[in-house]
Amino acid sequence: MKRQFALLSPIFLTIVLFILSCGPSQEDRARARFNFARTLLEANDTVSALLHLDSIAILSPKAAYSINAAKNLKKEILWELLQQKENQLDTIKVRISDLEKNFNKEKTQFDRYTQYLHKRQTWDRSWNRSYIQILLNERGDLSLVSNYNGTEWLNHTGLRVYDQGLSARTDSVGIGEVDNHRSDFLESKWEKVTYRNGRDNGVIEFIAENTHLRLKAVFLGRRMHFIVLEDYDKKAVQDALYLSRAIKAQTRLEQEIRQLQENMNALN
Repeated sequence: MKRQFALLSPIFLTIVLFILSCGPSQEDRARARFNFARTLLEANDTVSALLHLDSIAILSPKAAYSINAAKNLKKEILWELLQQKENQLDTIKVRISDLEKNFNKEKTQFDRYTQYLHKRQTWDRSWNRSYIQILLNERGDLSLVSNYNGTEWLNHTGLRVYDQGLSARTDSVGIGEVDNHRSDFLESKWEKVTYRNGRDNGVIEFIAENTHLRLKAVFLGRRMHFIVLEDYDKKAVQDALYLSRAIKAQTRLEQEIRQLQENMNALN
């Protein structure tokens, strides 16, 4: 029996090798993957299509024809994406230029980034009133500020904005924190609380989305102080939010364009 098995083994091995050799070649498998990538592209699944094209050289390194075809198709895809991103960037830049008309740019020795100050919330218009202020820098970072001016201390640490059953409330910024500032002169008391790094807790978006409402705000502290938001203050918040989103979109598009250019250069 062992002798019979020994005689059959070479024959069996030959049959197996013959069967394997009759299977699809690397070029056949690569071509199928290439065609599937085209199908994904037609279905607007660009990300998956690029992944399948990249996999051809890895899974079928001897399929020279398909590897070259995949490289050329990838170049076409990246070029088209690059054109789309550049068109989007041009549109965003026009949008930013239009929104910037509502702001003055300023950068002092204490500022790391250029600041956008809304023209309706300048110091000479606002130094002696209680109001909600919006701050924006060149990176698109937004901060909300509650400014109180009165004859008595509020010691306020937060803000709630509301109307018609709708409301939004900031996080608390405690007394003694660097973003909770107080000063006084003669009979006037000033309190300035800044809600940065998300501590506005959605109040910025709430104001921007409800400029048509007669929004009120309550300064929350040892005592409470109520104001009605001026239309131009609501508009300032809305303008700043739109400009912030546009600036961040520009930054994202510029990064994506650089990456696409690098990817294209790597294919040359």
